[in-house]
Order: sequence, then structure tokens, then C-alpha cells
Amino acid sequence: MIVIDELPFKFVKSEGFKKFMFVACPRFHIPSRTTMTRDVYQLYLDERVKIKQLLKSSCSRVCLTTDTWTSFQRVNYLCITAHFIDNDWKLNKKILNFCPISSHKGESIGMMIEKCLLNWGIDKLFTITVDNVSSNDVAIGYLRKKFNPRGGLVQNGKYLHMRCMAHIVNLIVVEGLKEMNKSVERVRGAIRHVRQSPARLQKFKECVVVEKIECKKMLCLDVCTRWNSTYLMLDTAQNFERAFERFQEQDTNFRAELERGESWPSVDDWANVRDLRDFLEHFYEVTLSISGTSYVTSNNFFDELSEIDILLRDAQLNSNVDFNVLAIKMKEKYDKYWGDIDKMNLLMFVACVLDPRQKLKYLKFALSEMSSSEKASKMMQS
Repeated sequence: MIVIDELPFKFVKSEGFKKFMFVACPRFHIPSRTTMTRDVYQLYLDERVKIKQLLKSSCSRVCLTTDTWTSFQRVNYLCITAHFIDNDWKLNKKILNFCPISSHKGESIGMMIEKCLLNWGIDKLFTITVDNVSSNDVAIGYLRKKFNPRGGLVQNGKYLHMRCMAHIVNLIVVEGLKEMNKSVERVRGAIRHVRQSPARLQKFKECVVVEKIECKKMLCLDVCTRWNSTYLMLDTAQNFERAFERFQEQDTNFRAELERGESWPSVDDWANVRDLRDFLEHFYEVTLSISGTSYVTSNNFFDELSEIDILLRDAQLNSNVDFNVLAIKMKEKYDKYWGDIDKMNLLMFVACVLDPRQKLKYLKFALSEMSSSEKASKMMQS
């Protein structure tokens, strides 16, 4: 219970828990928090032994995903997750390490990953998926140098480095949102204004009832570091356009804010938001699809990639000038990472070929659509 619900160890000494246990099972001896701490740590050690045994007996190669970030307390953290297929052909996902790290420098990351893998007795790596920061290139280079002599890498580590697709999609969309920022900013400001006090929110709900809007979702604000949350904010807000108009007419506080230079979303802004929401929906679904951990995702990589390519090309032909600029910016960012098929990890194409729904025929067709025929035939030969 302590582990599953992430409760503090001192919970066992709380009055409510004592009374509950007295009624439920009077003879139960409640352990002290020191005993609780010791037992939880022992549980961790037991589970660690089991996973180590599983890795040794039921796993030929391991794929890693790793990420670093800084907490509010300015502490750098690193998380290392292993993905592998066991002897029963089941996909496993295990967090190997979650620890503070001295810095975000490539060598520090590489050394910490190496230390972790040695502790777990892992020496056969398939790929390491990381986001697109230059320090990760250094980290991969360090690991390649260390693991190559042990014979633990495929093709001398040539295909070890896997760029995180979700992170690249994030970078592409954020680039596009910069161009549509005014409309998004006005909608965000309107939501913030409504949510600032319970009284305003109640008045807004009354407007929703009057306008007979049947939507069970409620207004939410986005988080600047997560573009997905911007999509969800716009997706919800566009249902309430009429309620916002009615609210604006009735709200005296807002008129005062208008005089101070605040602006409310116009009809054009709502039209932009709807178009943007429809456009971003594709990227949102791609992100959800490739972020799964309970199923294999690599075989979908190329399929999703070609869809994004077609989507951005079509958007560049849109009659809306704003959308043209948005699509051009996003395509530039797309081309930086995926514009040249020679720079992509060959294993992504192999995964596509191994999918019986796609095979070599589909790959040949998709590559010729995305690149020059010369490059496509060269890649097919590879």
C-alpha cells in the first residue's frame, strides 16, 4: 500500500490508519516507520534480483530510452528505461535507474548509463533512444567506444543512436505554433480570464447553459513545454465560442481590461483556432501512437513519418496565408531531421519491411514519394 499509493512511511503512525486497522483487524501489529522503510528497501532489492535474473536468462538484446531534466530545486536527474522481448515473446519495460546526475554533459550521461548497465550485467545493446540534444550525441559516442570492444553492439554500433520521434514531432509543432501565436494567445488569455475566479467560472457556465452547448469537457490552460496541452486547450475551447461571446457581453471586468490593451478572440481567431486544432490533431494522434510502451512502435515509425510529410506538403498549398507560413516553417524543421533519408537510422526501414502489412513494396513506394528516385533506389539497395 505504501509503495502503490506513494505514501510517506510515517503514514503507519497516523491516527486514522490506526483506528481503521483496529476496526478491520484488531490483532494486526502495526509496524514502525523504521520497519516500514527497511521492508520497502528489502522489497526493492528482491525485485532487483528477479529482474537481473530475467535479463540474464530471458533476454538477448536490450533497447534503452533515457532522458535528463532539472527539477525546481536545480537538481539534475537521469532516467534509464530498458525495453526487451523475453523468451515468451512478451514486451517488457523496466526502469533500470532514476538518479541525480552531476551535469547534462554528454560524457557524464554516457558514464552514468555505462555504470548502470554494468550494475545490471547488460552488455548487449540494440538501440538507445534519446532526444535531440547535442550532449546526447557525445553520450552515444562514449557508449559506442566502451561497448564495441566487448562485441555487444550490432554492426559495431552503427545503428545504436535512435532519435526520439516524439521529441522531433514536438519540435516541429512548436515551430508551427510560433506562427499562429496571436490567435492562440488571445484564446489562452480568454480562458485565463474566465478561470481567474470561481465567480467568473460560474458566470461562464451559465453562459454555456444559455447557449445550449453540450460539451462535458471543461476549459483548461496549456503548459508551455508541452505542445500536446496546447492542442487539448484549443480542442476544448473551440466548443465554447458562443459562450465566450455571451460572457464578453456580460462581463464588466473584461471591458475594463479591454481598455488596458487586452484583446478578446475575434471571429477570425476562432476560425484560425479551429483550422489549427484540426491540423494539430494528426500530430497529437501520432504522438500518442508512438509513445506507447505496452506495444511495439518501431514498425509504425516510417508509416507515421510519410503521413506527416504528406500533411505538411498539403498544408503548404492551403489558401490561408497564415497556414502557408506555418506549414513552411514546420517543413523546414521537419527537413532538418528527416529531410535526408540517408541520415535516418536504417533500422527504422528494416522494422517497416518486417511488418507484413508494409514489406519492401510499400517502403519503395514511400521512399520514392519522399525523396529523389536516385536516393530512394540507393536506400532500397542498402
